Amino acid sequence: MAKLENILQQIADLESQTKIKRTLLAVCPNSISVIKAAFRAAKRNNSPILFAATLNQVDTDGGYTGLNHQEFIKLLKIESETINYKGPYIAAIDHGGPWLKDIQAIEKWDLEKAMSAVKKSFESAIAAGFDMIHVDPTVDIFLPKDETINIKTVVERTIELIMHAETFRRKHNYPTISYEVGTEEVHGGLADEKVFDIFINELKKGLEAVNLADVWPCFIVGKVGTDLHTTVFDTKTAKDLSQKVKQFGSYIKGHYTDGVDNPQDYPTSGMGAANVGPEFTIDEYDALIELENKEQELDELEKIAQLSNMKKTLWKLVYDSKRWIKWLQPDEKDKSFDQLTYERKEWLIKTGCRYIWQHPEASVARLKLYDNLKRNGIDAEAVVLEKIEHTMDKYFYAFNIVNLNDYLK
Repeated sequence: MAKLENILQQIADLESQTKIKRTLLAVCPNSISVIKAAFRAAKRNNSPILFAATLNQVDTDGGYTGLNHQEFIKLLKIESETINYKGPYIAAIDHGGPWLKDIQAIEKWDLEKAMSAVKKSFESAIAAGFDMIHVDPTVDIFLPKDETINIKTVVERTIELIMHAETFRRKHNYPTISYEVGTEEVHGGLADEKVFDIFINELKKGLEAVNLADVWPCFIVGKVGTDLHTTVFDTKTAKDLSQKVKQFGSYIKGHYTDGVDNPQDYPTSGMGAANVGPEFTIDEYDALIELENKEQELDELEKIAQLSNMKKTLWKLVYDSKRWIKWLQPDEKDKSFDQLTYERKEWLIKTGCRYIWQHPEASVARLKLYDNLKRNGIDAEAVVLEKIEHTMDKYFYAFNIVNLNDYLK
């Protein structure tokens, strides 16, 4: 049994004994600080932790974290050992599909080239020791904007990618891995319940047809009310979808859980896991600005030789990266950055910081900030990590996974 399935099975067994439902927390590792904070929070809460890394974040080219798959696995091992975290953790690819890596969409790679790159990413992740792959071929950049990709095309490409991954894994005798399929995005078609049913049934038949009847996703992503700009989790839809996939031995996984108003409803609705990511980037940004304010206070007391200019550096780098353009709303597409309200600009900068944390200028500014405060008796990194951990703690408690490690074999 795959590592993740083992954990899910034990959680199900526990539920039958205690009647307590649980949802696993999946952290999107968009910075080194988030990875460190995740392990510290997992240890303190005595809980397993999942890391769901997109191909934009971690890939063969290093992604925006600067880490390839092998380096990512090494870093997880190092950080877990640094704090003596003994519990289980899961490394997963998130949104593995053509054109979901920004460069593929920006440069308009053709289908063959995009699929080939995704397959190579899967091979690299499997060889490195990843535990799960989210197969998500729900985007086609060559379709008209008002046209949704055909669900049968999604099924065909999903099967093609799973078959490639399984062929590679079995050929090289790598450990069994888990799979996640589907998307929460409307463009994937799975937002419609009837289409959702077609997807599941066609996927099952398709995997059987290629002799992969023994391979079935433990997670199916469902549209449960949350997206980039909404924060209300739809319990009724979640319960309905959870019951629907339960007969197949799967769980619904939520995406865009960031800042959700009712996280405590995830376990009671039967959700298997939930992804949180940009919220932690905002925490990291806020902590750095808080520290910079302290730095400026110390500067007025002539206790700082040279200011870090942290905020100015981050705003410049995010703006220059142009990655913020991806997150503009339809009514903002024709506006320049300066034409946006300050609140919108600040939100785009905060969430866009994940793309530039590893930029040399950002790294230098952070090191200067940390050093300035260290000379004045302040552990700046601890402040940043504690800010992120505080938010993570909310999910460990809401998802009923505090002290779960005590029951896991």
